[in-house]
Amino acid sequence: MNFELTEDQKMIRDMVRDFAKKYVEPGILDRDASMEFPHDLVAQLADQGLMGMVYPEEYGGAGVDTISFALAIEELARYDGSLALTVASHTSLCTGHIAQFGSKELKDKYMPDLVSATKLGGWGLTEAGSGSDASGMKTTAVLDGDHWIINGGKLFITQGSVGKTFVILAVTDRSLGNKGISAFVLESDMPGFSVGEKMDKLGMRSSDTRELVFENVKVPKENLVGELNHGFIDTMKVLEGGRIGIGALAVGLARGALEDSITHAKERVQFGKPISKLQAIQFKIAEMATDLEGARLLVHQAAYLKDQGKSFGVEASTAKYHASEVGMKICSDGIQILGGYGYMEEYHVERYYRDMKLCEIGEGTSEVQKMVIAKSMLK
Repeated sequence: MNFELTEDQKMIRDMVRDFAKKYVEPGILDRDASMEFPHDLVAQLADQGLMGMVYPEEYGGAGVDTISFALAIEELARYDGSLALTVASHTSLCTGHIAQFGSKELKDKYMPDLVSATKLGGWGLTEAGSGSDASGMKTTAVLDGDHWIINGGKLFITQGSVGKTFVILAVTDRSLGNKGISAFVLESDMPGFSVGEKMDKLGMRSSDTRELVFENVKVPKENLVGELNHGFIDTMKVLEGGRIGIGALAVGLARGALEDSITHAKERVQFGKPISKLQAIQFKIAEMATDLEGARLLVHQAAYLKDQGKSFGVEASTAKYHASEVGMKICSDGIQILGGYGYMEEYHVERYYRDMKLCEIGEGTSEVQKMVIAKSMLK
């Protein structure tokens, strides 16, 4: 792996960095408090081509590599984890599922609007009684002539009320367990499709999270994504790519905590000198910087393998697990360095901490990642 970024990768990183500093940083505290979805910022990101950057030009994308995508997510998360989550989930999950496993007809129908973010995408796997264990899934799809009839619901769905296009997992053959699950494209205006109330969350507060309910939703037969009863297997592949995005998001949040901690340490005077002169603070910063760099390298390694067309599933799990776990520690240490200020909302570090917790849960919990890693090691 070449550790030096290409000129194109640097250009994308710097462009997103400038955008984030100019447009994302202002108003972040208000967005966190109000939980309002930032439609204007998402539209601006779409205008910049950042909502579908990894997809081919034939669908309106830029065809950039996964490392560039990871860099963009990191730069957005440096200031706003919620916005970075919107971009990562829209790109990797709904759009990614259709791009990887959809028929040509489905791609031609849905990809242009998703890549341009004319329509935002959502992805429905989790339910009230099933998350890591998909065998507990209750949502069903029954074939009736030329349509599938879908009943059930999904919980904690990102872009739940702002999304227009959704990939939903449903049981099509209960007797087959996980091998009897299929994926379908649903549109939010289909009769019987409804959305629950906004969820009040610990972090990622301006990311839209809702419950979805399906009551006899008629879905055209051709909206099956991939092979019948192959949805769960395909989902595991979709999540592998999504873990790179969550890893990059964790790196961005941790970087924010580190940079804000360094700024504070240089300015805060105690015992007659800046606390950056105290060895206890210096050691914390050294540990934070080392953990951050290791996390970033793991994320870029997984992205590099994906770009090379090589197996990257274990590496993506390793990157996501490590970045989210050390990210929590970095944010916690950042609060400690800021002391009482770190506990206050206006100093941002507590928000990074709250947002980071999602990175240990989304796209598979840390425990699930350890299962994936251990299984590979013990083969």
